[in-house]
Amino acid sequence: MKADNYINATIKGLPSNEALSRVIVASFASQADPTFEQIADIKTAVSEAVTNSIVHGYEGEEGEIRISCRMHRNILTVEIEDYGCGIENVEQARQPLFTTNSDGERTGMGFTVMELFMDKVEVYSKPNQGTKVIMIKRLMAHSEES
Repeated sequence: MKADNYINATIKGLPSNEALSRVIVASFASQADPTFEQIADIKTAVSEAVTNSIVHGYEGEEGEIRISCRMHRNILTVEIEDYGCGIENVEQARQPLFTTNSDGERTGMGFTVMELFMDKVEVYSKPNQGTKVIMIKRLMAHSEES
């Protein structure tokens, strides 16, 4: 893939749209002919980011989530942005096992999972203004596997 390409989508912050977000990003990434493992990694990271927006960003309220993807050569950049409550302390939120949900259903591993499956993860957030997660992954085409 030599030319830049991009896609922007806005979805309603509903749990049922989490699967849609994975399909959008995986379909876009497929232009670089990534490996099956790379697609699985991307889908997992996107799922975590979108779920964080739905569960923590909007805390049960309705909201929108913006998904932006860019491809430059074989570098995929994915941005997941919500306009919800934001994160007061991003560094604390990125710590494994930290969660603001006291119901016991959340593990506090969302950012850790994103970091595990992507090459780089950046998080920008302001209280009452929302959160943007930027994830970057270098894709190796099937033809480049050795």
